[in-house]
Amino acid sequence: MNVRVRFAPSPTGYLHVGAARTALYNYLFARANGGTFILRSDDTDKERSTDEFQDDILAHMRWLGLQWDEGVEKGGEHGTYRQSDRYDRYREVAHDLIENGSAYYSFATPEQLEGFKAAAREGGRSPAYDGSLEPDPQDVASRIMEGAKVAVRFKVPRPGETRFTDVVRDEMVFDHKQVDDFIILRSDATPTYHLASTVDDVDYGITHVIRGEDLLSSTPKHILLTQAMGAEPATYAHLSLLMGPDGKKLSKRHGDTSMSAYREAGFLPEAVDNYLALLGWSLGDDVEIASLDEMIDKFDLSAVSKNPAVFDPRKLEWLNGVYIREMTDEVFVERTRSLVEDDLGRSLSGAEQVQFLEIAPLVKERTKLLPEVADQVRFLFTDIEGYDETSWSKVIEAPEAMVALDAAASALTELDPWTTESIETALRGMLEVTGLNARKGFQPVRVAISGSTVSPPLFESLKILGKSETLARLTKARTLL
Repeated sequence: MNVRVRFAPSPTGYLHVGAARTALYNYLFARANGGTFILRSDDTDKERSTDEFQDDILAHMRWLGLQWDEGVEKGGEHGTYRQSDRYDRYREVAHDLIENGSAYYSFATPEQLEGFKAAAREGGRSPAYDGSLEPDPQDVASRIMEGAKVAVRFKVPRPGETRFTDVVRDEMVFDHKQVDDFIILRSDATPTYHLASTVDDVDYGITHVIRGEDLLSSTPKHILLTQAMGAEPATYAHLSLLMGPDGKKLSKRHGDTSMSAYREAGFLPEAVDNYLALLGWSLGDDVEIASLDEMIDKFDLSAVSKNPAVFDPRKLEWLNGVYIREMTDEVFVERTRSLVEDDLGRSLSGAEQVQFLEIAPLVKERTKLLPEVADQVRFLFTDIEGYDETSWSKVIEAPEAMVALDAAASALTELDPWTTESIETALRGMLEVTGLNARKGFQPVRVAISGSTVSPPLFESLKILGKSETLARLTKARTLL
């Protein structure tokens, strides 16, 4: 079988983390089976679909490295892969279904349907609409000729049931008593999701439909439509929905849920891919870190859990830190340099770039999100014009700070060579001379050279900052006292 899968988001919002996981699983399954990954735009909701949302989806698919083989912007044998360009095809199928007796014109009003359901519940019957409110076939043509607005409904076979094996959820059975005669073409001749999605899946030769469990109840409708078109239904796999740490369905109350928010916050795409893959699937042998290629080698759709998965931003942040620490120093600098330069409002000079590369291994160890880098290295590239108020009041204004600054300046003035080792030896000797402990002796030096109590390791920072600049900053802080 030539595996063909599709990711079909509606451009009615920014790419959601749950949708991104669905896209990832489709991508992994296609690549693991040498198949085709298609990106389709289900943009039939004209009022809510926008170019902004479409662009966001495409941008973040690329950011995640989920390159599609056919689809929007990429092209292929099926045109634009946008449903808004295929209305004629959907209407053609709807009328074909009417012709073969699988669908019918419906005049039932919302008020009539509510009455039908109420009576059914009162009588202990299923409230699924069965077409019994429709006029005699002889009256249909005349009403259409008179200009009456008419929808098209699919005629669900009754009695009957739809059975299928879900790759994730095993055997599924839907009694047709519980399935409405559902609308496939609205009275304004626009297709419903059920019709458009099914027609596309048939026309595009989709072999596997991998999607969220919120669409599980739609599956019998899609299978019945597929069969009525004379096609073979796809294999279905319905993924569990993502939950927040509180066990409730993931939503904005848990924080950001869009890919753009995580990208802007400084998460790496490879870390996001890795984390999303683990939300319902395991690499085995307690393996938590894997590249896309490694995940492709191991991906097994049948091993995906049907149990809800918890999306925990703190776990993602931890994993992001792991990926940052595994970068080479050169790659780390390359991926964060623009953030540092944006923070400074200028480009780094050649000498500053050397300093940045030198301090990179120290900063990597303390970074979980990329924007944190600018805060950690700013002291290297700017004069200390203002000190963190809390650091100044608690550290510099402490009684022992003046002693520490004077003694540190004295110990470092004649130091040669200026190395990390010689700096550490000199400052530890200063502690012995002054009788200060490490916190009371080193923290004033740290605040004096960085403006804060938070900085990369002290001795390495002084070495990279340079002797003259270090002594100048110690003198400045001492003068302010």
